[in-house]
Amino acid sequence: MSNLMDTFIAKHGPSDNIRVVKSPLRICPIGAHSDYQGGRVTGMTLDASVDMIYTPREDNYVEIQSEDFPDTELFSFGHDLEYIPGFWGSYIRGAVKALQQDYVLKVGLNTVISGKLPIGGLSSSAAVTTAYLMALCDVNGIEVSKMDIIMYSHWVETEFIGLKNGILDQSANVLSMNNQLMVMDCLSNEYEMVDKGKNFDDFEVIVVYSGISKNLMGTDFNSRVEEVRVAGWLLLELAGEPLPALEDVKLRNIPVEIYEKYKDQLPERFRKRAAHFYTEQERVLEGAKAFEKGDIRTFGQLMFESGKSSFYQQETGIPEMKLIFDILEDADGVYGARFVNVEGVR
Repeated sequence: MSNLMDTFIAKHGPSDNIRVVKSPLRICPIGAHSDYQGGRVTGMTLDASVDMIYTPREDNYVEIQSEDFPDTELFSFGHDLEYIPGFWGSYIRGAVKALQQDYVLKVGLNTVISGKLPIGGLSSSAAVTTAYLMALCDVNGIEVSKMDIIMYSHWVETEFIGLKNGILDQSANVLSMNNQLMVMDCLSNEYEMVDKGKNFDDFEVIVVYSGISKNLMGTDFNSRVEEVRVAGWLLLELAGEPLPALEDVKLRNIPVEIYEKYKDQLPERFRKRAAHFYTEQERVLEGAKAFEKGDIRTFGQLMFESGKSSFYQQETGIPEMKLIFDILEDADGVYGARFVNVEGVR
């Protein structure tokens, strides 16, 4: 943070009104690829974060310098802000547009921002968007709840950026607390914070970077979202149930009994997608119980199973990622592991 402060002062000069946001990165131990289907997910944050230093401006301009990218973003609130594919500044543009749906923004920002580690797969987009939203609300005197921040951030990714994801990333980023596991019901947006059991062995979360990075918008992530919806649509058709529009299909609304009865009639691709969702939901519930009981071995084994399901049923990742996962599963002292989707922020 001291280096970031030096950069800020060098660019904007000293000030008595310098403010700081630290927005943590997150992991999803169990529950991946089910939030956009209204499923239950788990999350916890790390001590790695997106860090931002800012001061309010006397006009309605936003000027942001990133220590991770070479260019600077500069615009006023009055401009018609558009999404620019592949441009890091799209997230501040989206944060402004999200808040402008409900508020008039008058006070701008001078900002320097940076992240730690190769952070794409740890939900850096949700972390940076949260930081922007908090800073904009702060300087404009806007009071919002934690759930407001989550929903504004989700709007940025889904409506502005165009990613068909759920609210896992934002929820874990905003709600997580030390020594607790966040369990979020993405259908109702209700959540609970599960305390770590007294007998839980000491552990550290180790992030192993594969060296492989991609942006979700340049991959098949959205296609897989559609495949899961088709799987649900086919299950409803086989069960003789009314068929909603494809974009309204959520496996969470389809009883597991229907899945068990008709799963073998699904084409292989869609059978795999449905299998991941329903088995992952069981793992989330069992994982929450194990965490509360202090049973790290069971919790870790469920993480391994979640990783395998993501690879073989959801079919995310590539062979190189699976190799890393296999090494970790056989390593001494590793209670559990899963790989972060190589295709981006999951």
